[in-house]
Amino acid sequence: MRSTITLTDEQAVQLFINGEASALELLIERHKNRIFSSIYLLVKDKYLAEDIFQDLFIKIIENLKSGNYKEENKFLFWAMRIAHNLCVDHFRKVKSRPIIRTSNDTDIFDVLDFAEPNAEESIMKSQSRNQVMKLVSLLPEEQREVIILRHFADLKFKQIAELLNCSVNTALGRMRYALLNIRKMVEEKQLAL
Repeated sequence: MRSTITLTDEQAVQLFINGEASALELLIERHKNRIFSSIYLLVKDKYLAEDIFQDLFIKIIENLKSGNYKEENKFLFWAMRIAHNLCVDHFRKVKSRPIIRTSNDTDIFDVLDFAEPNAEESIMKSQSRNQVMKLVSLLPEEQREVIILRHFADLKFKQIAELLNCSVNTALGRMRYALLNIRKMVEEKQLAL
């Protein structure tokens, strides 16, 4: 296989379709943190997120082998759409709405990769992240989803709109209201982030 540094996602997909199994490993390694973090933020359960993450790559393999992947799609966005649909399917099955856990026993940022220079900054960042996540967990589901997909999955608003089956203006509006609500909660609770 060619140098993994120079391969684009599309080239890796094509290599996998042509029988190069290690190309899928490259795609997983390249995008696992962002995809897993997004799944985890939506389902709020590490073990469930791991299951959905595994199911995601089974679906990806099935779709790639059956020719259901279109090259004009970006791999990451395509994978994120499948992951989101798997999360939605899960919640339809259990008929519950996702909320972000704020208990001390679950650190939502365990799945994210942060480089932290020293202990004091680490503690301050951790406290700020925890406060922000508590505020995000209080938002209505539609606003919470947009925040997670934009800031943790790093999707563009056009992609978020496609994923949530709404207009770009609706996604932007949800983000605006989410930020206004967070700002209002910060002022009400007199938090220092």
